[in-house]
Amino acid sequence: MSVGLVVVGSIALDSVITPFGETADALGGAAVFFAMAGAVLHPVQVVGVVGSDFPEAHLEKLAARGVDLAGVERQQGESFRWKARYSYDLNSRETLETRLGVFAHFQPRIPAKFRDAKFVFLGNIDPALQLNVLDQVKQPTLVACDTMNYWIQGKRDLLLELLRHIDILMVNDSEARELSGDWNIYRAAHWILGRGPKMVVIKQGDHGALLVDPETIFKVPAYPLQDVFDPTGAGDAFAGGFMAYVARTGDVTFPNLRRAMVYGSAMGSLAVEAFGVQRLEQVTLKEVRGRVKAFRDLVHFSLDGEE
Repeated sequence: MSVGLVVVGSIALDSVITPFGETADALGGAAVFFAMAGAVLHPVQVVGVVGSDFPEAHLEKLAARGVDLAGVERQQGESFRWKARYSYDLNSRETLETRLGVFAHFQPRIPAKFRDAKFVFLGNIDPALQLNVLDQVKQPTLVACDTMNYWIQGKRDLLLELLRHIDILMVNDSEARELSGDWNIYRAAHWILGRGPKMVVIKQGDHGALLVDPETIFKVPAYPLQDVFDPTGAGDAFAGGFMAYVARTGDVTFPNLRRAMVYGSAMGSLAVEAFGVQRLEQVTLKEVRGRVKAFRDLVHFSLDGEE
């Protein structure tokens, strides 16, 4: 019997415009990208909320990947909707519309069968709700969480309290800088470590990602893709790949977390090769392992005199 991996976060209907096409009301949200990526490696249990208008076919896509949806509530009202337009280089985006719908009043309720989960990922929600989730799970081996500038600015004290109760904070570089007040990303990581987490993962988009603990820094580059269609959810797919690999192996040592970084990066790179979750719906374990090997080849070198 596999150990539980729970993700708590948003389930959304995304409308995305890029120079290469657009989607309307496509399956999206942080918990969705996490689960679609993670499920390739390990079963994922999702806690979230959808509105009465949410297409059943979207949930069936998740179920088809083996995702456990027992923690997904359907409430009367409109589902969370998000619309954005990306620039030509896909590095910047403009949010055109955010309609929270039933997600505005989301109160995570962890089903009894999820509470023994050994691995927990707290998606980007109010830190008060993230703390509430930790009160509902029993004895997790590893807890990781995400946050965003909105909570860093508006709920800083609660967020700092949350940091005392988690093992890994996963944020992007601008969030790490804002949270710490330090422009230097390495000092920012150590500032965060001083507030409680054992490790920090800093996502740097097309510059890769960092894993930092008090003694060590590990850097994984971004995979050099020739075709990128939609960067939406890449960071959540990264988190899903990372946490699912750790859950699959049951190993939380730093050397294994380095490998998890590469699996996370592989999933993030695969996610952006199509719109929304279309690529993640089809990706196989063999493809993921092939991308991981390509990462190894990308960075492997020998010192002078070595074979």
